[in-house]
Amino acid sequence: MISWESFAGWYRNRLVWVAVILLAVSAGAVMLVNRAAPQTEPADLQGQIVARMRTTLEQADPGQHHHAGHGVQQVATEEERPAVICGVRVYGYEPTEVTALADVRTVYGFHLCGVAEQKRPWDVAVKLAGPVIMDMSTDPPGIQVVEATADVMFVDRLRQMFPGTYAELALREALADSEMAELRRRYDAAAGA
Repeated sequence: MISWESFAGWYRNRLVWVAVILLAVSAGAVMLVNRAAPQTEPADLQGQIVARMRTTLEQADPGQHHHAGHGVQQVATEEERPAVICGVRVYGYEPTEVTALADVRTVYGFHLCGVAEQKRPWDVAVKLAGPVIMDMSTDPPGIQVVEATADVMFVDRLRQMFPGTYAELALREALADSEMAELRRRYDAAAGA
């Protein structure tokens, strides 16, 4: 005859084995999901592009991405060049199917940069802003801003330079609120404002 103690021991061991099997199946499923997901997903690529774009604009001479009448002479008043602090938004890149930063050739976006002269608050800082195209095939990347000419209005020039989808975004969207807040925080720290 089966005693209660032997039945309780068998039942307890059965629950332990069920828990072990469920844990092993769960761990295996997690490993398969992680292995199936590539490490350089477009969202990660987007972050890499934003970082590269921001770094390139901040290290470039302001004359390389000035427009709307802001020239280098307005920026360089001291022997040491003040920091340029930028916020960027990426509208898109080409080729669109790539998954690695090294394969990106052209980036279409928007930039807003402030020249962080010491003790100069953001509201009166020299700013450089507008749609921008970055040629990522060169080192350092080439910077091309959209500017109106005597013969071509800004909107028409934007449509000439940007592919249709990105041009429409550039006409409607600038920096996201989170990017603007980060830009202001970084500017205040650099300018000591």
